[in-house]
Formats: sequence, structure tokens, C-alpha cells
Amino acid sequence: MPVISRRTLLKGSAAAAASFAVGGGLAARRGAAAPVPLLLKAQFTEASLAASGITPKVMTYGTGEAAATGMPPVLRMKKGEPFAARLVNALDEPTTVHWHGLRIVNAMDGVPEMTQPYVYPGDGFDYAFTPPDAGTFWYHPHCNTLTQMGHGLTGVIVVENPDDPVYDSEIVLNLRDWRLGADGAFIAPFKPRDAARGGTYGTVRTTNWQQAPAYDAPAGGLVRIRLAATDVTRIYTLGADGAAAVVIALDGNPVEAPFPLDLLDFGPGQRVELIMRMPDDEGAVVKLGNFRGSSPFTIATLRATGTSLKRDIRDVKPLPANPIAEADLSSAVRIPLDFTATAEHAPVPSICGTLGYTFWAINKVPWQGDTPDPGAPVSELKLGKSYVLQVRNRTPHAHPIHLHGLSFRILSSNKRTILPPPTDTILLLPDEQAELGLVADNPGDWLLHCHIIEHQKTGMSAYFRVV
Repeated sequence: MPVISRRTLLKGSAAAAASFAVGGGLAARRGAAAPVPLLLKAQFTEASLAASGITPKVMTYGTGEAAATGMPPVLRMKKGEPFAARLVNALDEPTTVHWHGLRIVNAMDGVPEMTQPYVYPGDGFDYAFTPPDAGTFWYHPHCNTLTQMGHGLTGVIVVENPDDPVYDSEIVLNLRDWRLGADGAFIAPFKPRDAARGGTYGTVRTTNWQQAPAYDAPAGGLVRIRLAATDVTRIYTLGADGAAAVVIALDGNPVEAPFPLDLLDFGPGQRVELIMRMPDDEGAVVKLGNFRGSSPFTIATLRATGTSLKRDIRDVKPLPANPIAEADLSSAVRIPLDFTATAEHAPVPSICGTLGYTFWAINKVPWQGDTPDPGAPVSELKLGKSYVLQVRNRTPHAHPIHLHGLSFRILSSNKRTILPPPTDTILLLPDEQAELGLVADNPGDWLLHCHIIEHQKTGMSAYFRVV
């Protein structure tokens, strides 16, 4: 269960030191013990996702040999401590795992044709790394992504920091749509006319594979809520009704000062962390909702239980910052990146699938990603040097642009006045022009792509080479 009481969280944190202190990688501590890998099996299951019937051939991850029967588990790691997992592919097609937002070594990034071989059915692959940053991240395949992610292969990662305050409870929310028909079975994952616009929405909206689930939380307590938008298309406008909440982190990085939640936009690939002060009265209900568009809906509800703990939301302090280098703007090289529509090239065949169209491009080059011949990198970066990405959205649609392996800071924008902390994803608004500062401190080939997967797989993808 993603809801964790304070007592369970404390006990789980102690146990995690033994059960999840595994792997090696970018920030491995000298002399760390060799880990025992977590068995992570990609497999089929069935699930009750819609009222109309059971959905067959849902894809999920399980930990261990027993068959998985629900959504992918929340994987808990510790900042600065090794983690390892052995992926076993029990699907009927190749797959990989990408550890979204984690600044780890390139060989562990999970991109077929670029950082690792495909993991074919019946085969396995060993991942080993050390997460350098605490926060909320997630994991998903990087092969046939529209189908595999759309059919369930999206799970949340929590990287714990021992210096973080312990709140009265914690709730982890995995937000995603499903493309299901009237009988509950999967239907076509996209419509071409929608892929050429904002993307194809699902027909069933879920949180933790349930529609508007309800959770209990301590009355008068401070609840840490971690939300991850793991959907392939949907952009959310998050709001709360019935309780005060403050934002403490975005995309895995703490904000400099917690600020009240009003309405907050975040798109596929992005994460939000809140502290909510529950009502004092037992039975009082708080609603988290998506208020975007003409049809708002409930993401989840929280019900106050027990005698009020009488906590004060003003006691919420900033979280410790992650060790992310700041770009030296006096010497930074500027790189222009234009995100545009296109219809000029045929898609490149790939074992990881093609949608059969090209609608989008970066710097006039459409590339679907995960192909045998990626062409030249959009730019070659020198290890340790500073850069400013001059990004321009030349389209009337929003694009959540995600960068693998590196973090950047939004330095300026013509569309926003409040700039977030360092991030791996910018929700690039229609006609937005922004400058993103980064230090190229992680060598390798790193993807840059729109995380509306139809946009990625129809051309809005590129990569940097850091040498």
C-alpha cells in the first residue's frame, strides 16, 4: 500500500537499510558492501480498472517470484546508498527500465540502442547505481513506450534522505490514464489527429490504479503527499479542497521556501510533493483534484481519523537541497533548441516500435528515439562545462520536455514569473521561450524528449553527448 503511517515509515526506513542498500554507481561510497539485487519482473496481470469489466494483459512489475496482482510497487532507496535490481522480462516483447530523474551512470539509463541492449523475453539485465539525490522519481520502460507504459509499466521511486523531517503519515500517488473500451479491454493507444496536437487522452483516469481512491490520515496531522504524473499524455492542474497544503518539492528537488498550494500545473514525467495539514475533526474529508479543462475530477480523497494531533503547517521547513551544480553563466555556452511541428520525414523502423508518423521535431530534425541509427547528437557538451539551453516552443501545444541524466535550472521565461528549483523536466508552454542553465557533469549520451509519448515517438526527441 502506498499509504504509510509514521510508525511504519520509521520501521520501514530501518529495514530499508538492509533490504534496499544495494547497487553501485555515480555516487557510490568507497567501501560500500556489495548489494543483493532486488528481483524486478516485468509481467502480465489482469486488473479491475473500469466498472465495465476486468482488463486482461495489463503490464506491471513485481518484486520476487510470486505473480504480481496490482500496480508496480513503490521502490524505496536511500540517498547516497547503493541500489541494485535485476530486471527479468516475462513479457512477450523486449523491454528495459529507465530510472526517470535519477542522475546515474549512463550505462544504467535504460535506453536501448544507446545505453544498453534490449532485454528480450525470458532474459534479464542487472541495474546497479547509487542515487545522488533525494526526492520523488519514477521508473518505466524505454521500449515500445506508448504500449508498455500505456498498459501499466509505470512505478514510483522514493529516494529517502535521513535528514528529512518525519511527518505524521505519507501517501504516494501514481497518476495515470488507461485507453479502455466498453468491455474493459485495451483499445488503440492513440489517434493520429490527436498525436499531431496535444496527445490522445485515456478513457479511464486512475490514481494508484483506482478511480478517486480514498485514504485515511491523522486528524490535525501533517501528511506528506508525493504525486507522480506517469501518464503518457495528461497534463494536470492540481488543487486541494478542504485543507491547507504547501508545496515542498518539485521534480525531486526541494523548493527554497514552501509555498501554499493554489493551482499547480504539472505534466507527464513530473512530480509534486506536498505537506497537507489535515482537518481537526474526525471524518472530515479533503479532496485533491485535477482542475484542468472543462471537466475537473477527483484525484483522491483523504479522511481525517482519530484525535487531532494539532500540528501547525507553519512548522513546515524547507527540505535539504540536493547536490546539484549551478551553471557559471559568465562562461556558459548557449545552445538554441527549437521545438516545432514537422511532416517531412518517414519514421525509422525500430524493434521498439514506431507509430508510423512524424509530426514533431527538435531543431528541424524529427527522430522517434530508440532507433539503431540516432544520427548526430543535437550538441556535444564538454564534461564539467556550463551551458544555457535556449528553448523555444514554436507550437500551440504544451510539451513536458525531459532531459535524462542531468538537471537544469530555469533561468528565465516569457511565460512564468515563479521559477522552480532545479529539475529534469520543463512543462514548456505554448509559445514559451526559456533559458535553462546546467552543468554537463555526467558523461554519456543523454536523451532529450517530450514526455507526451506520442510526441516523442513521432519526432520530438534528440540527445546530447557529454564527453
